[in-house]
Formats: sequence, structure tokens, C-alpha cells
Amino acid sequence: MLRIGTVVLGVQDVRRAAEFWGRALGYVPRDGEPSDDWVVLVPAAGTGTPVALGRSVTPVQEHPRVHLDLYADDAAEQAAEVERLVGLGAVRVDWDSYPEDPDFIVLADPEGNRFCVIDTAHG
Repeated sequence: MLRIGTVVLGVQDVRRAAEFWGRALGYVPRDGEPSDDWVVLVPAAGTGTPVALGRSVTPVQEHPRVHLDLYADDAAEQAAEVERLVGLGAVRVDWDSYPEDPDFIVLADPEGNRFCVIDTAHG
């Protein structure tokens, strides 16, 4: 049976993206310092899904078909994590597809890749 081994994101600047995602998730490069073309990040303290960052020249999708969902335990943690991520270089996205009472906040990393911070306790 197959299983997901690594989530891969395309980025223009691998080192900048590695710095952001490493600090955002508490991940470190698996094989030492990132190259200009590729890095695999793994959890610094334990197990989890690796995130690989590969150099890409394709433009960022405004409405990506695949993205990361980052889970927060409640609304307070969600708000705190959004502020922490913005402090690391993420930006809030003026998302045109929010439902009436969303449990998620859409952000973009410094490369423009969209991701969501989810309040898992939301109604």
C-alpha cells in the first residue's frame, strides 16, 4: 500500500523558503544546508511528514489545487500562530472564497505559496 512520503513545494528561492518553513514548523534540513535547488526539511524533534522545497520557475497559483493545512487546537492558538507566521514573513491573503463562518485563515509564504491555518475546534 502506498503512503505519502514527502510534501513538495515549488519555490523560487530555496534558501529563503527553507528559512521560513523551518521556523514555521520547527523543521531542519535533513541533509545539512539547503542547496540553491533542493532541500528536504524534517521535524527537529521527532516524527512527521517531511516537506521538500524545490526550485521552480512556474508562477504561483492564485487558487492552488493543492496546499498545506496547518492545524491549531482552538481560535486563540490559531490567532497566535497566524501572527507568529506573519512575523516570520507570511502575508494574509485576501481570499475571495471564504465561507460565511470559516474555520481557516489563508496565508501565503514569502514565495507566495498559499496555505491555511485551521481552528480544529471550530463548530
